[in-house]
Amino acid sequence: MKNFIRLVFLLVAFPLLNSSAVNGQVRQNSDQPAYKVTEELDVRVEMRDGVRLSTNIYRPDASGQFPVLLMRSPYGNGGAGNREAAYAVTRGYVVVLQDTRGRYESEGLFDAMQPEAEDGYDTQQWIVRQPWCNGKIGTFGGSYVGFTQWMPAPEGSPYLVTMFPEVTFADLHDVVYQNGAFFLDLFGPWSYEMTSPYNSSLDSLMKQPDRILMHLPLIDQDKILGWKIPFLRDWMMHPDHDRYWDRTSIGDGYGKIKASVYAIGGWYDILLKGTIDNYLNMTKPEIAPEIRKKQRLMIGPWVHSMGNRKVGELDFGEAADLNDSELMMRWFDNQLKGIENGISEEAPVKIFVMGENVWRFENEWPLARTKYTKYYFHSEGNAPCISGKGILDNKPPAAEKTDSYIYDPANPVRTIGGMGPYDQQSVENRSDVLLFTTAPLKEDVEVTGPVNALVYASSSALNTDFTAKLVDVWPDGKAIRICEGIIRADHRNPLEKPSHIEPGKIYPFNIDLWATSNLFKKGHRIRVEISSSNFPRFDRNLNTGNYFATDTTILKAEQVIYHSAEYPSHIILPVIK
Repeated sequence: MKNFIRLVFLLVAFPLLNSSAVNGQVRQNSDQPAYKVTEELDVRVEMRDGVRLSTNIYRPDASGQFPVLLMRSPYGNGGAGNREAAYAVTRGYVVVLQDTRGRYESEGLFDAMQPEAEDGYDTQQWIVRQPWCNGKIGTFGGSYVGFTQWMPAPEGSPYLVTMFPEVTFADLHDVVYQNGAFFLDLFGPWSYEMTSPYNSSLDSLMKQPDRILMHLPLIDQDKILGWKIPFLRDWMMHPDHDRYWDRTSIGDGYGKIKASVYAIGGWYDILLKGTIDNYLNMTKPEIAPEIRKKQRLMIGPWVHSMGNRKVGELDFGEAADLNDSELMMRWFDNQLKGIENGISEEAPVKIFVMGENVWRFENEWPLARTKYTKYYFHSEGNAPCISGKGILDNKPPAAEKTDSYIYDPANPVRTIGGMGPYDQQSVENRSDVLLFTTAPLKEDVEVTGPVNALVYASSSALNTDFTAKLVDVWPDGKAIRICEGIIRADHRNPLEKPSHIEPGKIYPFNIDLWATSNLFKKGHRIRVEISSSNFPRFDRNLNTGNYFATDTTILKAEQVIYHSAEYPSHIILPVIK
């Protein structure tokens, strides 16, 4: 687990690792000179409060000024002979790699993501005062390193020309909490890794992850580990989007950003929603037209590590391979050097259509030609488990029996396969998973865009969860997860304060399954799974109505799902003709 977490975040933090420079070869544009590299390591850059951050500088061995590529990372700033930095330096860039506050050689306390706006801005202002900077800065990196790009952007540095963030976000609260549910299997192990003492026994601890992830109360995970994680406790003490999160959210600051942005995400990425939200916020009507036209969005069939054709249990073909380093340099050459290479003339949105396994350029997101189509749930009370008879079609329901199941937090529905497209059949045999499935499709159906489910349900609990999953069922029975979502019952009204539900009362629950682009092929079937847990991706709702982080009591809950003329539960699919 420890090595996995480290690998995932390092892969997205250092996109240049995928470049040809790894093999010692540097490809040059014919109109650019090949520079040698000068290194300045562990330069101490002072922040406004006096804390000094360790910064490595890699620049051309030549006089003059150059555009600067900046990456600020909590995962280490490299060292001497950095071939990844050399890849850009030989093309005429200065590369600045910095350890974020409290990490590796940098001074200060590591308080995850809190100081990145101020520290990022101060670093940019320091860079432009250096004799080798021509006054133009581009930023790059993914995940946390993408977050370090977004946070200082509204601070208004006139020298920030462009950004190249991958698989990232700009509102920490809305990643840590998904409609009220805590994103456990990401921020639990990640926080353990980021705070583990030298020579800790984390690897052995994570061989039995349930010992930590199922421990109650949830806030005491660090006590099981044996070391303190103050920021994880802070996150759990602030489940609402209160003032605590202000320093880790752009909020209404997108209008202050003047930089061009090339954002990359993956349909199966754990941070997909953040990538899409950032693009949507930068292309809103109130954003100046000259800024809107400089925004780009690219989404492939990937998880949190980018550019692979084989993802989960599927091979998306040769087209899914991405050399993001070459793409990034093409973008920077255009935006920072004014090289006309065609990238600024491309349509602003580029998406990979899974199933068909092709790339397609689009003019907007969501697509203007989308036909939002309702697929209704039907059954005679026999939808539980794969042997049931739950039906999914376009006909509104009439008078139908309800479906019910018992949700037991002591035996939650498990997350299958982690990130990516994995066969879900092993959980579809459970009695607490409802299945609603179309007949075999008579023609291909492309689903591209945001996916939402409206589920009418009641519970015996004061608070509980409901989950929804969109699945592509292949002719051989394989059930591949496409996208999924969760909602905590007390967060059913996003514009109001969280409140308990009344046991037995019917409520509408709007479940956001984020987005996808998938071609459901002729002969395949479309399926929706409904349940009340997805563990350990999300924490278990204990059904008591008590505060989730400190609760130690487990109650079973009887869940009832309605599908009738009065309560027409359905999923809304963005169908593209």
